Amino acid sequence: MAKVLFLTPWYPSEKDAMSGLFVQKHVEAVRAQGIDVRVICSQGWRDTWCQWSTLQREGWMPDVVQLNVIQKQGVLALWLKKRYHIPYIIIEHWSGYLPENGQFLRMPAYKRRLYQRIAEEASVILTVSQRHAEAMQVCGIHNARWGKIHNVVDEFFYEPSAVSCQPSDRKTLLHISCFDERAKNVKGLLRAAKMLSEKRQDWRLVLVGTGVDYQQVREYAASLDIPEGLLEWTGELTPQQVSDAFDQADIFVLPSNYENAPVVISESLAKGVPVVASLVGGIPEMVPPNCGILVTPGNTEELAAALDKMLDCYPTYDKQVIRQAGEQYAFAKVGAALKEIYESVL
Repeated sequence: MAKVLFLTPWYPSEKDAMSGLFVQKHVEAVRAQGIDVRVICSQGWRDTWCQWSTLQREGWMPDVVQLNVIQKQGVLALWLKKRYHIPYIIIEHWSGYLPENGQFLRMPAYKRRLYQRIAEEASVILTVSQRHAEAMQVCGIHNARWGKIHNVVDEFFYEPSAVSCQPSDRKTLLHISCFDERAKNVKGLLRAAKMLSEKRQDWRLVLVGTGVDYQQVREYAASLDIPEGLLEWTGELTPQQVSDAFDQADIFVLPSNYENAPVVISESLAKGVPVVASLVGGIPEMVPPNCGILVTPGNTEELAAALDKMLDCYPTYDKQVIRQAGEQYAFAKVGAALKEIYESVL
């Protein structure tokens, strides 16, 4: 049995069940392939070394290291390669390389150079979108081998709906996010909803999630005086409850200012729900024309018009075609792809 060590700064915990959930799903997909996986999750070098020392005392040594996000933990991956000839791969999730975000280029030069060195020594760098890989290369992140890997969608998203949908005069628009306004632009969605409400009210917008700007967004929604009954706030839901929410949705909307390859869009496709989303990051690679409408980020009028159009034409979208676009995110396919990568670097 192959042994793989995951290094990540983000992973679900009691404090935050959503942080790094996509990394946990990769762990589960790899374990399902019969691979022994251990995870070191930390933000600092001292904690990383302590967790590694614990694994050493247990006599556990990896065959491959998977670095999820280039950061301080990459020093351990680099050291293991130099000391024990253990190869490491990088799966980069961080949106800081994207020009819409720009955090990487604002980092001190010494830190950027460290990231670049860690990247150069990796056996392969995988990203969840081609756009992300291109943005990294513009930032000076180079490697001889690049590849693409998808995030994972839970298996129950592919199962027939267990939720009975009651007939309604209102169609359901669904939004799911971490309510980080800088990235997710929920206020922009609310402004579009206000504009749409002045033309038609045969819809309701269900907003799922919580986060740093949640209360501020709720207060902003109240200030817009959107007609009663058009907005519904659920707070954070479990993955199964999110699946159920998609079963009751007619349209999924994600008007982000910047994104990489959001799992919620993969989930929408797996459920056969058409998408209205921003033309940013890896989203254009995820959403074919027959699966939704893409709009200019930050353009409220265009977003409102797209929602108006989708409310009229969404029944013409073929759910089976949309589901087929979502099949590539299934557990077994992503797990098998990662296993093949590990075998190739060994």
